[in-house]
Amino acid sequence: MSVYDIGRVCVKTMGREAAHYCVIVDIVDKNYLLIDGTKVKRRRVNYKHIEPIDEVIDIKKGAKHEDVLSAIKDADLEDLLNSRVEVPIR
Repeated sequence: MSVYDIGRVCVKTMGREAAHYCVIVDIVDKNYLLIDGTKVKRRRVNYKHIEPIDEVIDIKKGAKHEDVLSAIKDADLEDLLNSRVEVPIR
């Protein structure tokens, strides 16, 4: 069992979608994961560019976008996935 399991909710830390929540949909290889979410486009990301959190939703490997959205709704995590992480500014 890994920290980067399918269905794990994460926060993007790099790129234009930084500070948005996402869900791991598939493990591509040892460096890359496939993510999807409500505010995040489905894409391949480096595992170093996301930070896992405690929440996990129940989805199958390679789930479609509609399946991910319905699993988010079933887990009552819509508010979390639509929000952003507050990043302190110096």
